[in-house]
Amino acid sequence: MDINKIYKVLEKQFISYPAPVVDLIEAQTKDPFKILVTTMLSARTKDQTTSEVAHRLFKIVDKPEDLNKYSLEEMEDLIYPVGFFRNKAKYLKKLPKVLKDEFDNIVPNEIDDLIKLPGVGRKTANLVRAIAFKKPAICVDVHVHRICNRFGYLDTKNPLETEMALRKKLPKKYWININSYLVAFGQNHCTPLNPKCSTCTLYDECERIGVKTKYSK
Repeated sequence: MDINKIYKVLEKQFISYPAPVVDLIEAQTKDPFKILVTTMLSARTKDQTTSEVAHRLFKIVDKPEDLNKYSLEEMEDLIYPVGFFRNKAKYLKKLPKVLKDEFDNIVPNEIDDLIKLPGVGRKTANLVRAIAFKKPAICVDVHVHRICNRFGYLDTKNPLETEMALRKKLPKKYWININSYLVAFGQNHCTPLNPKCSTCTLYDECERIGVKTKYSK
């Protein structure tokens, strides 16, 4: 498998796909705080919903302390209908204090610091580091995990295993953009069910062509 060829094809196709919502917010704002909040909102939520909620929220929230202006119930209403909106509202309410007390109101760019923020796990931390700060990080979501295994590039059981395997195997120069490229590819072409193999420009690079695996779901 030629990972260099795969990356170049994904890079070229990325331009023709709708940009993942976090990339869109980065392009529009260049603001690590808004990228962090958008990433938190996006978990288990479709991009269109996340985009609508993020744009609504950022009309009244421009910096961390603005989140203090709203009660928990108001925050729930503001971010509805993102997935798990009640939990996310709690995290957003806690976020300003942690950012102020621990990081002087500056969104950190190191993984170990980012995961100290409420509601931020490794996936979110890696994505914020890569998208907001353009620093090497590998964010593994369901698309990255599925496609890397579907291609036959990896044989891993869960996203954490996939992240660790990619850190060892994937050339570091590809780390920052690989999530964005694979998410766009996974949403638009290499979908969980019924991937568009007949029109896939990477068909010949896929080592599990015609093989039914758990990664097809």
